[in-house]
Amino acid sequence: MELRKTQATRTLRSKTPGQRNLDEGRGSIRGTRLGLSATRSRILLVVPSLIFVGVLILYPILDGFRLSLTDTSLMMPSVSFVGLRNFISLLHDDIFWLSLGHSSLLTAAAVILQYLLGLGLAIALNQRVPGIGFFRSLAMVTWVIPIAATVVLFKWMATPDYGFFNILLTKLGLASYTRYWFGSITWAMPMIILMHVWRNVPFYAIALLAAMKSIPKELYEAAEVDGAGSLQRFWFITLPAIRYTSVIMIVLHVIFTFNNFDFVYLSTGGGPVRATEVLPTYVYQQSWMYYALGYSASIGVIMMFLLIIFTIASLYYIEGRERS
Repeated sequence: MELRKTQATRTLRSKTPGQRNLDEGRGSIRGTRLGLSATRSRILLVVPSLIFVGVLILYPILDGFRLSLTDTSLMMPSVSFVGLRNFISLLHDDIFWLSLGHSSLLTAAAVILQYLLGLGLAIALNQRVPGIGFFRSLAMVTWVIPIAATVVLFKWMATPDYGFFNILLTKLGLASYTRYWFGSITWAMPMIILMHVWRNVPFYAIALLAAMKSIPKELYEAAEVDGAGSLQRFWFITLPAIRYTSVIMIVLHVIFTFNNFDFVYLSTGGGPVRATEVLPTYVYQQSWMYYALGYSASIGVIMMFLLIIFTIASLYYIEGRERS
């Protein structure tokens, strides 16, 4: 072994500087070729995913944008390019602005209530008490119930004669306040918000509970030694630690609630008297009641851009907080 090392050392010393540079060049070329080969392999592995994303996601988006620039209608065989006419018409469409306001109200109210109640439930489920595991499992029950079943349950509880809400009010001596809640212009939207909150709070709670469980206990112990109270520990340790999870949850549920069609359509259909009309139900009406596919596509494009702007702003917020 020592003999081979000695021979290799003598051979290396016997080479001229030009020969050594040539060997180094060959090694560099060989390394470059290996790097290119690895890059090609990565590209080949990514291509199927890019094709999948392009066909199932990107193409429908581009086709929807193309459709929004036409007067496509199921009532007319011909299709003409109209440019931004559909978008200009939306600016003068009172029902569009009404639906946008309702969608914004529903999204803001539902997401804020879901987060606050979910955070409170997560704190409760994070306590060390006997049987807490059972309650953690029980907390997910409402979230796994299908949306259609949730709507049926709430419509049954809101019926005028034998619904839970009216029976409860009657028992409390408030019979004059009984009503058909989903048929009320004033109360239909709060009922839809209540359905969103009832179904989604457990999902927030479990996600935030998982984030809390990942916080090192040493941080709380050190803060307690320094004299920090429970509120201070929550404010300066827990909240910053679950910030990233909180923002992701809020962004996802803003997108889900703003785009949600099921709750409104199955419960009120946008009524009564458009009191719960939201953008998804308005898109449905324009598409399949008035057959104005081009016009409805323009509403969808605006919804997409609003959500993209919100998502980008949220991501910038996360990056800014991490840098600071």
